[in-house]
Amino acid sequence: MNILVVGSGGREHSISRKLLESKHTTQVFVAPGNDGMCLDEGIFTVAIQETDHQALLAFAKEKKIELVIIGSELPLLNGLADDFQKNQILVFGPSKKAALIEGSKDFAKQFMQKYQIPTAAFQTFSEYDLACAYIEEKGAPIVIKADGLAAGKGVTVAMTIEDARLALEEIMQEEKFGKYSKKVVIEEYLEGEEISLMAFVDGENVYPMEIAQDHKRAYDGEQGPNTGGMGAYSPVQHISRKYVEEAVEKILKPTAKGLVAEGRAFSGILYAGLMLTKDGVKTVEFNARFGDPETQVVLPRLESDLVEIILDVLQHRKPTIHFCQEGIDLGVVLASCGYPEKPHLGEQVTGLENLSSNTQVYYAGVKKDNQEKFVSQGGRVLLLHMRGKDMQMAREKLYTEMKKLDNPAFFYRKDIGEKAQR
Repeated sequence: MNILVVGSGGREHSISRKLLESKHTTQVFVAPGNDGMCLDEGIFTVAIQETDHQALLAFAKEKKIELVIIGSELPLLNGLADDFQKNQILVFGPSKKAALIEGSKDFAKQFMQKYQIPTAAFQTFSEYDLACAYIEEKGAPIVIKADGLAAGKGVTVAMTIEDARLALEEIMQEEKFGKYSKKVVIEEYLEGEEISLMAFVDGENVYPMEIAQDHKRAYDGEQGPNTGGMGAYSPVQHISRKYVEEAVEKILKPTAKGLVAEGRAFSGILYAGLMLTKDGVKTVEFNARFGDPETQVVLPRLESDLVEIILDVLQHRKPTIHFCQEGIDLGVVLASCGYPEKPHLGEQVTGLENLSSNTQVYYAGVKKDNQEKFVSQGGRVLLLHMRGKDMQMAREKLYTEMKKLDNPAFFYRKDIGEKAQR
């Protein structure tokens, strides 16, 4: 099969690399991809933006693409999966209607309320003054979320009333997220441990993967602004299986069933960000696609054929899904200084030639300059991935490698996975 992956980040690099392991895969095209992906034999980047639906369709027809996998959220919400379906091209990713579970925080919260899916108490506001009054009434800590897409940066966990007000000003008055700034969702602050659970979904059928733990804050010790994710690991061995089973039964399955009831049947990857509270598992957010950076530590553990799983899901068969039962997979993001607000771009990435051969590099925000050197093109530049027999070994090995990339133009968190060692 010739397969097309739509997207440009480390998640799409990880998906593409896993697809190449399949006996069914001839070659993988990634649109638009990034220059780092081309280091993998069998991966070819295509200079078509993920928003250019007509060009993507024309390319798929020209190259006789037999399967399309949409990696990122924006094309899903723009209806790219619908367009491929209309053209009888097999596509893995939810429809525009189903993807709204990620595209609107307000829709997701109202949906969860309707179908009694555990989540934080909330109110939605489109008027700044009313939102401010609500914050004053509820107090801090409190969570402020832009209603629409914000690349993981639209959430502020405000520990003070002042921080909450500043977040509201940025979203509603300064319109930091453009058209997605019209509404805010204000939620109660949930205490507990956060995990990520992704599942293959076919209508009401849910097939969960291994859980992962993401690290959203920019700096060590859970400090700084929220990001798209600074690192992750899988499995999360200190989390009891009962929590995962509870999440599947009380959150993922009712969500899949509810979407069918709403005429928004889901086909693709449903991602649930979950908080393990003293009152049980609660939903923090939903995404309508593979998580980033969770994918880069979960997919390497997948021992089953990813292409076969996807084909089974699309053809309404129960897939066979097996994950490696040994060791820990750890990933740490190298980010441009200034990320997530104003990342410095065009900075040369140094030290890549010194990495050991068993270190996996998933490229994200990179391009080659005139000297064929990698320079930064985005906030999250790359992710280094390593497997160890336990967390201590994984961290020791991976951070030895991360030090080889030390450069004042970039930064990374030094405490990814530390919680699992306590």
